[in-house]
Amino acid sequence: MKALLLIDIQKDYFPDGRMELYGSEVAGARAGALLQACREKRLPVFHVQHLAAGAGATFFLPGTEGVEFYEAVLPLPGESVTQKHYPSAFRDTDLYEKLKKRGVSELVVTGMMTHMCVDTTVRAAFDLGFACTLAHDGCATRTLSFGGRDVVAPQVQAAYLAALDGTFARVAGVADICAEL
Repeated sequence: MKALLLIDIQKDYFPDGRMELYGSEVAGARAGALLQACREKRLPVFHVQHLAAGAGATFFLPGTEGVEFYEAVLPLPGESVTQKHYPSAFRDTDLYEKLKKRGVSELVVTGMMTHMCVDTTVRAAFDLGFACTLAHDGCATRTLSFGGRDVVAPQVQAAYLAALDGTFARVAGVADICAEL
């Protein structure tokens, strides 16, 4: 069975949030369209919410507006919500058990911080035996720095999607994924 997995589409990643990502509004809207299409097809939906647990965390702080889900992807009653404290949605959570209980073998994935939580979760899902389709335009990331050089967000996004595509996931656009549901 196929299911939708939405990773960390939370307010802190959007304008006026504590960790705004490049292109988050467009990605959030596309994730919302994918969510609506999956709901129409009555596919199971699994939301993941990151809550900061580490000392010195600057975003996703419990009790703040930033941990709330973005309006375009608000969970409906009955939809699964898994809270996590690490990049992988599988680490120290019951997500794997929830998916297996529903008979899920294939994941359609969308979410925030392509280079961190999306990448880590997709790789973990692959290792756990799930077939994954990643909605490249339903994800967003940010500019990173290494060795005194900035790697701009569109390059970070392309590099991570290229690394995932083929082995760990099939990377496709939201419109194509919706057409295939």
